[in-house]
Amino acid sequence: MLNRFATLFAAALLCAVTLFFTAGTAAAIDVRAAVLRVDYQVQRPISRFDEAPEDLGFAGAALADQDNNSTGSFMGHTYETIQKSAAPDAADAALDEILADGIRLIVIHAREEDVLRLADRAAEEGALVFNARAGDMAMRNEDCRANLLHTATSYAQQADAIAQFAIWKKWPRWVLISGSNPADMALADAYRRAATKFGAQIVEERTFEDTGGARRTDSGHVLVQRQLPTFMQDLPEHDVVITADETDYFAAYLTYHLWDPRPVMGSSGLRPVQMHGGHEAYGATQLQTRFEKLAGRYIKDADYNVWIALRAVGEAVTRAQTAEPDGVKDYLLSDQFELAGFKGQEVTFRDWNGQMRQQVMLYDDRVTVSVSPQEGFLHQNAVQDTLGLDRPESACTAFSN
Repeated sequence: MLNRFATLFAAALLCAVTLFFTAGTAAAIDVRAAVLRVDYQVQRPISRFDEAPEDLGFAGAALADQDNNSTGSFMGHTYETIQKSAAPDAADAALDEILADGIRLIVIHAREEDVLRLADRAAEEGALVFNARAGDMAMRNEDCRANLLHTATSYAQQADAIAQFAIWKKWPRWVLISGSNPADMALADAYRRAATKFGAQIVEERTFEDTGGARRTDSGHVLVQRQLPTFMQDLPEHDVVITADETDYFAAYLTYHLWDPRPVMGSSGLRPVQMHGGHEAYGATQLQTRFEKLAGRYIKDADYNVWIALRAVGEAVTRAQTAEPDGVKDYLLSDQFELAGFKGQEVTFRDWNGQMRQQVMLYDDRVTVSVSPQEGFLHQNAVQDTLGLDRPESACTAFSN
């Protein structure tokens, strides 16, 4: 243990010395970026614990600016990220304001259709965009954009992370319960793909219809306690229940309301996340404490996605000595880029579709139960490419030019 700490200390000292001597020859660079968050009218979440904070995503940007300026001070680099939120019908105008201000490095927290439209508009001005929310597969596949990178995990990465754990646990027989909304169905498709990919069997599928009623009423838990077990009756023999409920309509109620007692994974029970406030391994405690001091709350996926996008920009500026969008993109897609993500292995970007490679945490609302990729799932190039679309599966051609 002492030898390991000595090695880490020596590496950190070497990095600091390198930065110190490099600073004398590095050009001053002022890096301006923006975070655009599109706020949608949605029903309140099932649990009040899941209410979105007002600074969702923006707190991650503030922490990234602190981190980047800490390193940048050695190099003569400064970092400033502006924050804008807008309703869907005002998002285009908000982006135009960002572009008019000369900013060409933009993180967007929005749904797929808005991200793609805004990325196309940004491309007209030569801007590089990071997707910090949408998990849809098409935007990483046939609808990919050359100026769009993804720090949000795809539905396929999330589903593959759950599938690997289920197979590692020798739970190959699944019941798949999905919602009836388009996002739920897209997530369910990812679980079907994951089952085929890793050798699981979906023994039955059922759809929980979204009738549009209120999800939080005084008698809600009473009705759920009576209705859900009946909904889950007469299933074939199975090992685990997989839930695909991207719109947060039913899955949170499912865990203790099954007819047959089984583990629940997916949108409730054991969930695939990118970061959570209880995670302390791989040096994450210092990330958590700094974020909590800044924001006064625990970190959420949106904060992490924005933070790591802007930290990636900072790393590219430091190493490649440029804040131009093309230069930043080229460095991020190169073999030279890697960044600590506090999840056990450095993150990188896939050069065929712009998706960030990263571990996926499996979280039970208290602790990190496991981290995927799981032991024994191997890949000829990068073990993280066992999650999501691998190069041979990708129909993205925008990055091949």
